[in-house]
Amino acid sequence: MKESTDMNEFADQQFLEFVVKSIVDNPEGVHVERKVDEMGVLLTLKVDPSNMGQVIGRKGKTAESLRTLLRVVGMKNNARVNLRIDEPEGGRMMREDSNGGSESATETADLDDLKM
Repeated sequence: MKESTDMNEFADQQFLEFVVKSIVDNPEGVHVERKVDEMGVLLTLKVDPSNMGQVIGRKGKTAESLRTLLRVVGMKNNARVNLRIDEPEGGRMMREDSNGGSESATETADLDDLKM
């Protein structure tokens, strides 16, 4: 009976790996780490930077759906499962730079073209 319990312990991790590998272009770049503490189970998902959009989805809908499904898997196994998606290096910084007031080279070139 212990063998089936061990299989259920990691069902959340196996489920997440299966689903994410099915939706990304580079399944070899998918890695899931599992940690258990007093708060429950924390699954940390790492994917190839080129696949982040596929994992997050439009307006975060894919990531939200993954979290919902993991909660259902966790409830089935009497565990609280949380998902953390690791952002690749430079991902958030690049977005903040482009939206946070610093001009890009193309914006500067466009402004120079308008000057007389």
